[in-house]
Amino acid sequence: MTTAQLIQGNEACALGAVAAGCRFYGGYPITPSSEIAEFMARRLPEIGGVFVQMEDEMASLAAAIGASVAGMKSMTATSGPGFSLMQEHIGYATMAEIPCVVVNVMRGGPSTGLPTSPAQGDVMQARWGTHGDHPAIVLAPASVGEVFDLTVRAFNLAERLRMPVIVLYDEVIGHTRESVTLPEAVDSWERSAPSAPPDGFLPKAAGPDGVPTFPAFGEGYRFHITGLTHDERGLPTSEGPTAGALLERIHAKVDRATDDIVAVERFLLDDAEVAFFAYGVVARAAKAAVMQARERGLRVGLLRPISLWPFPTEAVAAAAGTVERLIVAEMNLGQMTHEVERAAAGATTVARHLRADGEPITPEELLDLVATPVSGRPVPGGTS
Repeated sequence: MTTAQLIQGNEACALGAVAAGCRFYGGYPITPSSEIAEFMARRLPEIGGVFVQMEDEMASLAAAIGASVAGMKSMTATSGPGFSLMQEHIGYATMAEIPCVVVNVMRGGPSTGLPTSPAQGDVMQARWGTHGDHPAIVLAPASVGEVFDLTVRAFNLAERLRMPVIVLYDEVIGHTRESVTLPEAVDSWERSAPSAPPDGFLPKAAGPDGVPTFPAFGEGYRFHITGLTHDERGLPTSEGPTAGALLERIHAKVDRATDDIVAVERFLLDDAEVAFFAYGVVARAAKAAVMQARERGLRVGLLRPISLWPFPTEAVAAAAGTVERLIVAEMNLGQMTHEVERAAAGATTVARHLRADGEPITPEELLDLVATPVSGRPVPGGTS
């Protein structure tokens, strides 16, 4: 029988990884994600897994990629500066189609920034940080329980689609402790093994879902792994049609799964005249503001993206078609605002409330916005 436990967000991430079958962690300590590494360093050896502290964040993700090729579900965790260093290997894992999970517990930036303060400044980097045309899956939990659930989901999506998946939350979520009842078991996706014999194996020949099978290194299948564009044999090629087809397939496998990946929370939107668009810790403040506004007789709702990428375009468009104003609240200088404006397509007024000073947005700030139109240019630490 399961019982409630008082768990920290970063601990929930580690617990979710272990429950999903993660048995390798390559990492480097960095505030505010270090508790994930500390937990995995204790837990993985107890269950036959491997923890390795690498010399830096680039090596950490490289080690996780190597462990995945050897057949282990693998992950790493970091924060903004380390996430910047990992971008080349995120692109490599995307092109080579190697499943892994990268957790980014966001803090203030740029550069060293505000190491112990929350922020949401890595949203666009999570989508476009590595170069080239590539898909991305980014999940954004807003509670300790959801950190657990979405970490499990990240592993399942990574294994199912053979790609890196990013779990993105902020320092407040990472260090918050909440009472959570964890499941005794979770659904776990296992990567597909090849049905062809080794002498007829094409490592990058995809099935109907656009995802190639993936034998573990050492199981008798010979295959070449490269970040270069390559053919179905996995061998490098610069032939235009083959290179183009590869990139289109890598995108298409995510496009096919978009309806399953995209997730949003709609809170009191049915009759809302004004709605907030918020994620992570800001969504918690927005939900509190909505409830207080409702007590005052104001028709206010919340649209919370649980998956940031692929972006929930249809959900935003639907909300924009029913509200008079959509307020984007985030702890940066407007990284998601333009996406919301694009999806809203002029159907409603899109306003913004932004902070980039290391302080969380409060329910009181958001409640004040409900009765006060906002417009103009974004400014640090306040309404625009």
